[in-house]
Amino acid sequence: QIQRALRILSIPLERLHVMKGHMIEDMCKGLSRQTHAQAKVRMLPTYICSTPNGTEKGNFLVVELCQTQVRTLLVTLYGDGNLSPQMMYKIYDLPEGITQGEGEALFDFIAQCVAQFLAETTSPDTDSEQCLPLGFVFPFTCRQTQLNKAELLSWSKGFNCSGVVGKDVVALLQAAIDKQARPDKEGEATGGGGWFKSKKSSQSAPGQSRHVEVVALMNDTVGTMMTCSMEGRACEVAMVADKGSNCCFMAEAYLVETAEETSGRMCVNTEWGCFGDDGPLNDLFTPYDQAVDEESSNPGEKRFEKMVGTLYLGEIVRHVLIALTAEKAMFTGTDAAILKEKGVFTMQHLLEIVNNEDSITEVKRILEALGLQPSERDCGRMQQICRAVLGRAATLHATGLAAILSYMCQTRDLESLMVNVGVEGELFAGYPRFEEILMSVSRLLAPECMATILASRDGSGRGAAMVTAVALRLAAQRRAVDEVLAPLRLSRDDLVKVQALMRSEMDRGLGKETNPSASVRMLPTYVTHTPDGTEKGDFLALDLGGTNFRVLVVRITEGGITMASEIYVIPVGITQGSGEELFDHIIDCIIDFQTKQNLVTQILPLGFTFSFPCQQVGLDKALLLTWTKGFSASGCVGQDVVQLLRDAAKRKRHLGMQVVALVNDTVGTMMACGYDDPKCEIGLIVGTGTNACYMEEMKNVGTVDGDQGRMCINMEWGAFGDNGCLDHLFTHFDHVVDETTINPGKQRFEKLISGMYLGEIVRQILVVMTQKDLLFQGKPCPKLQTKDIFKTKFLSTIELNGLALRQIRAILNELEIDASFEDCVLMREVCQTVSLRAAQLCAAGLAAVVEKMRENRGVDQLSVTVGVDGTLYKLHPCFSNNLQTTLKDLAPNCNVTFMLSEDGSGKGAALVAAVADRAA
Repeated sequence: QIQRALRILSIPLERLHVMKGHMIEDMCKGLSRQTHAQAKVRMLPTYICSTPNGTEKGNFLVVELCQTQVRTLLVTLYGDGNLSPQMMYKIYDLPEGITQGEGEALFDFIAQCVAQFLAETTSPDTDSEQCLPLGFVFPFTCRQTQLNKAELLSWSKGFNCSGVVGKDVVALLQAAIDKQARPDKEGEATGGGGWFKSKKSSQSAPGQSRHVEVVALMNDTVGTMMTCSMEGRACEVAMVADKGSNCCFMAEAYLVETAEETSGRMCVNTEWGCFGDDGPLNDLFTPYDQAVDEESSNPGEKRFEKMVGTLYLGEIVRHVLIALTAEKAMFTGTDAAILKEKGVFTMQHLLEIVNNEDSITEVKRILEALGLQPSERDCGRMQQICRAVLGRAATLHATGLAAILSYMCQTRDLESLMVNVGVEGELFAGYPRFEEILMSVSRLLAPECMATILASRDGSGRGAAMVTAVALRLAAQRRAVDEVLAPLRLSRDDLVKVQALMRSEMDRGLGKETNPSASVRMLPTYVTHTPDGTEKGDFLALDLGGTNFRVLVVRITEGGITMASEIYVIPVGITQGSGEELFDHIIDCIIDFQTKQNLVTQILPLGFTFSFPCQQVGLDKALLLTWTKGFSASGCVGQDVVQLLRDAAKRKRHLGMQVVALVNDTVGTMMACGYDDPKCEIGLIVGTGTNACYMEEMKNVGTVDGDQGRMCINMEWGAFGDNGCLDHLFTHFDHVVDETTINPGKQRFEKLISGMYLGEIVRQILVVMTQKDLLFQGKPCPKLQTKDIFKTKFLSTIELNGLALRQIRAILNELEIDASFEDCVLMREVCQTVSLRAAQLCAAGLAAVVEKMRENRGVDQLSVTVGVDGTLYKLHPCFSNNLQTTLKDLAPNCNVTFMLSEDGSGKGAALVAAVADRAA
């Protein structure tokens, strides 16, 4: 019978693997918005998104509601890595019956304890204006919606106060504290009601001291994790193995669907005590567990906790003994009636029995003290039973821990996980083999995870102070971060104003008299039609828009378009040398390409995409207005770039091409998309630079003769704001970036939007945030001082939704920056702020364009397609969506479709040449 009882209490490894799988399934259920309500493992968000970093300092008050007591603490932290906090505490016994009475009475009593404690520990001359933050340890199941807002879901542990379930317990405690502070209540408070300053009363009574504000609510498990994070090592998991059992861990915030937070990590309180209530533990639930469950105050609930919590382990042993005595396997021939008494075996008895394995005498003494007359064999069997019950509890804790560790490893996209686990509680502290079983079983079940167990010291006290301290540190950091980023955050009114300014500058650019002083040049392109599908033949295209340029041959047949191309590099020495060198280099590359393609003998029409501001005076004649994008080749500004190319061809004696059209990349993009969609009448580039073009009514183009039909206008909107009209939007960071460019004060709109500058804006913000101790703990990062070290492609990578933070850290490691987890979260926010502003400004400009087209055509609703190209638009994970959402808001009467251009500057230029050739 003894062996059978012991066998029932032991669980095979395969069964533990199954249980681990069930636990992970239930955790996922608890995190999902759809299935959360049905999950037994509740996975409650705690709104704790950071662990201590050692810089926390100040005085922090803690009040903890225990089973029979209220514990108050005053913890002083010195910002020294939290190695030597100073603590004062006092314990107050709960009055009889208060745990079953009215909720208001309970919270009034807690507030009185706080008042009395402060009266005894704080001197009256303490700075009375300073607010004293309080952390409230409330070890009951709550639905938390903020760090300082939590609704009680149910009482447990013998508490059942009326009027509290469904209420915000933080608000109840704050109300009780504020009530204590009122002068008319002074006499009622127990020894020091005058020690509170109420939020509600602006006038303080003489002798009143600091206002106490409840800033954080947590349970003891979270406190345990925070305590273990104090000594310079991050702790991301905590387990309490006590009267009840629970575990919490730092989960990826985007997976916690029941909370709004999506960035970084958040501590989740698993509330795993209810695991198994819906059946997965049925085959492990022994007849002894069944008996304990039936005698409990909540049969059928918290079944996992009843198998592992120290409140129940003595009861399980008692029921094993009852069964064995009935089978005459123990205590034969003696009176064992005492076993019928509930609660006769305490956890203390069990620990004394297993911790005295060598001494049968001690076991005998314990059993005799309970009124039993055990034989020596009974004492040996008693030890075996206690070991089995405690060992099973440790094994089940290990299985739950393994589920959490594997889940963390999986969701962080790691091959292996190394993590610190804080542990506290009577079972952990009292049962010497607990840690050994916890480590060995969790290692067997989760071999990919390496856990280090840290013994927590006073999780519910010190740990609660840490939660409060971290909350205040983060709140102060949040205020400082918002202050830095506020100028970059645009309101709808800001965007409406930008839209109106763009419209005004467009009108000025189109007017003959006002054009010279307009910042948006509105250049005529002499492109008057989009493709109609009848174009045919072979065409060359040359795409010069940056340090890489391409030569293409584009073949247009009835079956569609085919292309071949090659990319050539222009060395920096040539981009900043003489114009002759630049155009000679381009012709050399064209000759190389035509030779490779066997096209040397043909004279092919060439469309030249030239992505720099030009004043076009004909389809094949354009004067360069200014270089951008780092080019500064001499002898070109003011010259006809088509002629410069023709001159270079003459010098090189190359006759295999005939330049018929000069196009900028924006027009090329519109034309390329126009071949597939006749409604495409706008081109947009958002890449290294930014620009837009659109089909304007000829009658509105004052700079070109003629009123019939339409002409594509190259806006050159990158220079929008060069006349100062956007100065109100320019931040300190934008000014610094602008001053370090090769064209200060020019292309100012482009410098707010395009890929060439966003990384540098982010770098400037990171430098300022580091100086303000908001990043990298204020440690200087020499590499971050290097101009252009932070590439715009980093923004795209960092903003990928759900990107593991270790990948952000990998980017930062490239920059030789040692970033914490919080640094990564903040970096993502900086990148999001900068890229969102860029998308919104781009949308405001585009809103002005589509609204003008709608008015031109006299329609209530305009349907138009925008052909888009550029790496920022194509590769950034949020830019296109932010742009489209903002545009819809600013131009609700325009139905705008976006079409990604396939090689606008190549295919588009060839199509302009083809349309020109067809017209000729």
